[in-house]
Amino acid sequence: MLRISSSSEIYQLLEKYKAQGKSVGFTPTMGALHAGHHSLIQLSKSHNDITICSIFVNPTQFNNADDLTKYPRTVEADCQGLEKIGCDIVFLPTIGEMYPGGEENFEVELDLKGLDTLMEGEHRPGHFAGVVQVVKRLLDIVPATMLYMGQKDYQQFTIIRHMITTLEIETDLVVCPIVREEDGLAMSSRNTRLTANHRERASIIYKTLIKAKESISNSSIKTIQADAMSAMNIPGFEPEYFTIINGHTLETIESISGVKEVVACTAVWAGEVRLIDNMRLIVKDETSTT
Repeated sequence: MLRISSSSEIYQLLEKYKAQGKSVGFTPTMGALHAGHHSLIQLSKSHNDITICSIFVNPTQFNNADDLTKYPRTVEADCQGLEKIGCDIVFLPTIGEMYPGGEENFEVELDLKGLDTLMEGEHRPGHFAGVVQVVKRLLDIVPATMLYMGQKDYQQFTIIRHMITTLEIETDLVVCPIVREEDGLAMSSRNTRLTANHRERASIIYKTLIKAKESISNSSIKTIQADAMSAMNIPGFEPEYFTIINGHTLETIESISGVKEVVACTAVWAGEVRLIDNMRLIVKDETSTT
């Protein structure tokens, strides 16, 4: 496995691969990799000739400086894990390599059509501008055939899909299912920061999502959302939101009638750690009339 930190070096290498007709799969990460990340790499390997993973803790998407400082950094262990599962290249840029001359030189002018103002956007101002900035910059450096992202960050991949479409970037987005622990907790780099007590009870998030899925056809959305917030309000946990949305527009819905994809999204504080999760409650076939 190649380890490359130079943006010009990896770009030139990929241009050579593209000239040979080889496809490139790319998974951007902030490190502290787990089985969820590995599943993206493995799927990319099954689709592409070359698979790349980047590890870069992007400062522009953190609206909380303390959260940036505490974000786990385990680069050597990450690289060993990537090599073990057969990743071809790991891109390890510095901040200076990503944003030469300053972060402000790489702001992306893009109308997000309100996708960034809901849910996470309400609680993390500026976060998605930073996400768009770093993914656009990475795709400029790593002109991938296919981009692999996980479903756990539902709003994030929806916004990146909008960016790719609007800016006509020649990369296909592949969204991969959430990988969960045995008790249902969505795998996340932040899970390592949970205390033993919080970790033991964190499955309440998954259980609440399952309950919403079971109730969606026979209960009102307002009732489901209120019950979910109440269920997750246990000692040491503080639910921030539990919202049932149109999976395409991200807008909160009042009824499932006519909505092809119904998704529940939530964010919960478990002590000092903020966890997000989501679940598709209803996915209707495009030709379905029910």
